Amino acid sequence: MAPSRIETLVILGAGGDLTSRLLLPGLATLLASSRGSAIRLIGVDRDPMSDAAWQRRVGKAFSGVDARLADRVLESSVYLQADVTDAEALGRVLTAATGRVALFFALPPAVTVLACRTLATMKLPDGIVLAIEKPFGTDLASARALNRLLQKLVPEEQVFRVDHFLGKSTVINLLGLRFANRIFEPLLSAQNVAHVEVNIEEDLGLEGRAGYYDRAGALVDMIQSHLLLVLALATMEPPATVGSEDLRGAMAQLLRATRPWKKDGTESRRARYTAGTIGRRKLPAYLSEDGVDRSRNTETLAEMTVAIDNWRWAGVPFVLRSGKAIGDPRQEIVFTFRDVPHLPTGFHGPGRQARLRIGIKPATMSLDLVTNGRDDPFDLEWDTLDAEFGPSELKPYGEVLAELLDGDPTLSVRGDIAEECWRIVAPVLAAWRADRVPLDSYPAGTRGPRSWH
Repeated sequence: MAPSRIETLVILGAGGDLTSRLLLPGLATLLASSRGSAIRLIGVDRDPMSDAAWQRRVGKAFSGVDARLADRVLESSVYLQADVTDAEALGRVLTAATGRVALFFALPPAVTVLACRTLATMKLPDGIVLAIEKPFGTDLASARALNRLLQKLVPEEQVFRVDHFLGKSTVINLLGLRFANRIFEPLLSAQNVAHVEVNIEEDLGLEGRAGYYDRAGALVDMIQSHLLLVLALATMEPPATVGSEDLRGAMAQLLRATRPWKKDGTESRRARYTAGTIGRRKLPAYLSEDGVDRSRNTETLAEMTVAIDNWRWAGVPFVLRSGKAIGDPRQEIVFTFRDVPHLPTGFHGPGRQARLRIGIKPATMSLDLVTNGRDDPFDLEWDTLDAEFGPSELKPYGEVLAELLDGDPTLSVRGDIAEECWRIVAPVLAAWRADRVPLDSYPAGTRGPRSWH
């Protein structure tokens, strides 16, 4: 039986940056879309705020939403001042909610754990959904401990581990391209693919997030979560259905076969940006940013190579790379194909291997094709077959919230998947802590350290 829809969305940490920058705008795009419907919204935080002030904050994010629907949400929306680590205060919050409830933890990870421990002492409403922001733990042991804690609260299908890179459009684009096109699926295997890159870069710097980022770095912030999940979608075996259990089961199976290319974690690279310019923006060096601790050696660009020990991908290197303050940033998956077994004598081949590029942002696809030269047909040259995926009407957090409010865990990170991601990066983290991999530098606005190219 399909789960009932969420009626009340409770945002714990309503006064924070995540709520104003991502959650409320995402909810606005959902309400403005064809999937939009009224929802009761309750904001919760430690600092005082009147209902009117909270409604103004929400209303500011709702520009472009149908006025009648926006008014319905705003009229029922309230703000509650509460310490979410206090059982009595959390009890008042849950009492104020109506219908099926979703608790969205827009909180620092340590506070989320404390709040969940408090919930473990309480009787929770039937069907309550817990939406948890990454990181899911700080290492494999803490991820397992968090999962055990959550299992005491609700069944796994009522835990929604949020990763906005698993927005429905990204998932459907990847699965549709791979499994609905006979031309691609047979090609994507070790027999035909030389190596694969997953690049998710950004031109933004620290942007005032030192409190979290300086303790995480690019490897934990991006590769440990986003990139490994995208890798799983791009390389897993075809699931029987795109339902939550089949899809997430296929992802988990792929990640269980994944390991660092070198088991000691040294097939990896790390770097940190220095001062530079991106467009018209001048970025200070990372070490000059407010809140940065020089002693941590936090990297802002990370790269690691992994192997997938299964029949399809054995022997193929997968390079995962993510960084901040990158000039001309890429968000794409690149499959580089092996050369043809034999090129007939007389042809002059192109100077590199063919590639299939799948863009994540923007959502595009391009495939290299060898064609006869315009001037000399024996001089082979490249043409490119390009396509664009249909754009989503929702922002990434709008897609996340749509699935959350529908009670559908398909786009949620399952507990065992979160643990596998930590297992995969653990040897690299250990190698970096032991300084077995040097920390390079690169000017903001460049592609990375010159030596990497």
